[in-house]
Amino acid sequence: MKLHNQIFLAMVLAALAGWLTTETTQLFGIPLLAIYDTVGELFISGLQMVVVPLITTAIISSLTGLADGRDLGRLGGKTLAYYLGTSLVAVVVGLLVVNMIQPGIIGGEAAGDRLGLAENTADVLARVEGRGAGDFAGIILQMVPSNLFQAAATGQLLGLIVFSLLFGYFLRQVDGDAGSALRHAIDGLYETMVKITMFIIRFAPLGVFGLIAATVVRTGFSAIAPLAWFFLTVLLALAIHAFVILPLAIRLIAHRSPARHMKAMTPALLTAFSTASSAATLPLTMECVEKRSGVSRRTATFVLPLGATVNMDGTALYECVAVVFIAQAYGMDLSLASQFMIVIAALLTSIGVASVPAASLVAITLILGMVGLPPEAIGLILVTDRVLDMCRTAVNIWGDSVGAVLIARSEGEEGVLSVPTRQL
Repeated sequence: MKLHNQIFLAMVLAALAGWLTTETTQLFGIPLLAIYDTVGELFISGLQMVVVPLITTAIISSLTGLADGRDLGRLGGKTLAYYLGTSLVAVVVGLLVVNMIQPGIIGGEAAGDRLGLAENTADVLARVEGRGAGDFAGIILQMVPSNLFQAAATGQLLGLIVFSLLFGYFLRQVDGDAGSALRHAIDGLYETMVKITMFIIRFAPLGVFGLIAATVVRTGFSAIAPLAWFFLTVLLALAIHAFVILPLAIRLIAHRSPARHMKAMTPALLTAFSTASSAATLPLTMECVEKRSGVSRRTATFVLPLGATVNMDGTALYECVAVVFIAQAYGMDLSLASQFMIVIAALLTSIGVASVPAASLVAITLILGMVGLPPEAIGLILVTDRVLDMCRTAVNIWGDSVGAVLIARSEGEEGVLSVPTRQL
């Protein structure tokens, strides 16, 4: 059975198992929820274990093969332009959809009083207390970490990416046996990390089962009902961006089949949905883009790690929809100026979401303050946050992979999506 079919089957069985399980259900005296958590966390830990060595060796190895320094500047410019452009489009799509559906207004009245705040609102506010715009300004400092090993231990991928780019660029300039030996050693390390990654990916169906089952046990399906319109609004906006905007870019700019790329990326997208972590999914994303979509290692290892850190189409869209929904629920009529400010704020704050603890919540509370809403208003959306987090992470990964395809085609790579996808 193909890997993506195994993962999909695991998700279906996990939803069923989670529905039939409660938090107190036991098997041989062991809570089933604890078993689900352990299996899921083992899988995520395995993926996170290979992220740092895989990314660093991949970037360094690919840069040693560049023709000259101008290639790096060209790739960087294209990558940043794509990420900023698609994130802006995603936010605008979210703004249009939430204004069209108006999920915060029920029967012509603001729905805030009917919804009520989530029980864990106080806990969330405690997590974001003391955080603000300064946290996002600190992202610039993460680009040059004072301690590289500490950055690796804390998952600060941006600093590792910058270091790897510098290391690979200057390693190209080391002549003689020393430079050649080091380049060959790094190539060998990269190939070894790929094999380890593929070994871990074989256990993806088990990991996905544990993650989804645990989520269903904790949240259930009934929790979505009170916020159904908000939930559907976010899903519709994400679907428009993922299944209309980005596929059009593949068809019109890359001149390739969006359906073929979607098929190639299915294992990574299902894993992203299950883990709700762009960083944890990154090894599988790279494998799918290179081996199944035919993007060169040179392009994939530059575009994808950067995308997992700064490109958050789904997150930016979600922030925008969430803030406008809360404003509607409170009966606030946002002006065009306020909505423009929300667009810009969502675009900028989404860049640092992967690096700041509770960053998505920080971003939303910051934007709430900008439009004059209280921070505790975030309690209106907490019930659905976990499920929507899974959805927006999948969109984030999809956007990264589309970027890799577009940039590869702009670099003249003819093998992109030109042959049937390989089996993983």
